Amino acid sequence: MNNKKILLDQLKLPLIGSPMYIVSGPDLVIEQCKAGIIGSFPALNARPKEILDDWLIRISEELSAYKLANPNIKIAPYAVNQIVHQSNDRLMFDMELCVKHKVPIVITSLRPPGEVVDAVHSYGGLVFHDVISIKHAKKALDQGVDGIIAVCAGAGGHAGTLSPFALVKEIRAIYDGILILSGSMSCGQDILAAQCMGADLAYFGTRFIATKEANAVSDYKDMIVQSNAEDIIYSSLFTGIHGSYLKGSIVNSGLDPKSLVDGSKNNMDFGSAANKAKAWKDIWGAGQGVGTMKDIPSVKDLIDRLSIEYDSTLNELTN
Repeated sequence: MNNKKILLDQLKLPLIGSPMYIVSGPDLVIEQCKAGIIGSFPALNARPKEILDDWLIRISEELSAYKLANPNIKIAPYAVNQIVHQSNDRLMFDMELCVKHKVPIVITSLRPPGEVVDAVHSYGGLVFHDVISIKHAKKALDQGVDGIIAVCAGAGGHAGTLSPFALVKEIRAIYDGILILSGSMSCGQDILAAQCMGADLAYFGTRFIATKEANAVSDYKDMIVQSNAEDIIYSSLFTGIHGSYLKGSIVNSGLDPKSLVDGSKNNMDFGSAANKAKAWKDIWGAGQGVGTMKDIPSVKDLIDRLSIEYDSTLNELTN
């Protein structure tokens, strides 16, 4: 079975809306999928954990109803992000619900996800894994994942430091399956550029924070619209893993962006809502592509715009 072709045939655009702490919820995911791109959310966003069941029911039912009413429109599958880390004491609970609802795609982060792969493959789902290096990619492939997400320099939230020109080529040298590229992208031209480099899909996070359906406070959305690449700070202080954050939110929290100490991986705790609230509720993640984001459209309007940009650029290059 050609998972790559089957997946791409379901999409209006080769694009995934990345899972973002707090920001990604059912409203955003449903609109992304209705508009023809893969929408996703972190399982940990469902708090208390019992409402994850309700979220999965709602997403499945609304997308099924929309597909029934619009049989000629491409409606994308959705994805749930799981943090595979010892401090995530919800992982087994959340995965049992993913299996129960047969979540089409599970996106995994941090540790190689062998047990998650087995669970998702039991019902025919796909597993995509975040990596920031070829070493991490090899470990994930050894676990049998169905796709690799190359999180490159400039991505929002937890991000790597490698150029996409380097990491994509290294991954492609050992792997011809589904490859997704993340890092500083915001327009239709960027999606096409990702494909030209060797990726199959692009991975947008920050651009979807500044949309009407995103579960982000208005000040967060406004700061993205007002910021440029120089306003992104790369630091490990807040979670123990290096990530990209808006300078303005760091200043508003009473910290000096020029004097941030390094955080410790030993202090990572994905089982504590309080820790995540500080890192993502008060210190706002964003990627270096913010400089091109100058409005707060609906998801549908944004994806329509991305499609026009993608098609027009492809036409210019091929004619």
